[in-house]
Amino acid sequence: MSRTPGTTAQDFVPFATAALDFHRALNIPGGPLITTRAELDALHAHLVSLHGLLDAHAARTGQLMPAEAEQLRAARTRIWQAAEHLHTAYHAAPRPDSGEVPEPEACRTGLPEGAPELSVCQRHQRTAHLVRRRTTPADLHTPFTGLVRR
Repeated sequence: MSRTPGTTAQDFVPFATAALDFHRALNIPGGPLITTRAELDALHAHLVSLHGLLDAHAARTGQLMPAEAEQLRAARTRIWQAAEHLHTAYHAAPRPDSGEVPEPEACRTGLPEGAPELSVCQRHQRTAHLVRRRTTPADLHTPFTGLVRR
């Protein structure tokens, strides 16, 4: 695929969506399945990238269209909340070498599991730092989505 001067970043988002749909169709069979830590790590990386994209759009849009930027910021916050849940699910998933499911307390103590498993935590912590700078605690803990019925 060649990049022409008229090609914008929005042209590539549908490819990312199609890739996720294709991945799901090929790799997620019907019936019960335990999600692997590698899958959770990849999904976490995807959400963190999407969070960054929404953050960039919210920052650029905010000066021109405050109402639109507010909705983009709300979407960014919800994506971060989803990434938080994936990070937690990662630590609750069975370890590939032993099949052992860690106790919830093991994650709370902050003990690293070592490389490469630590990369999900490093990515999460880098993004958490940005989230703390750009989002209020109230935004992170409110169930309100920003949608208003008229």
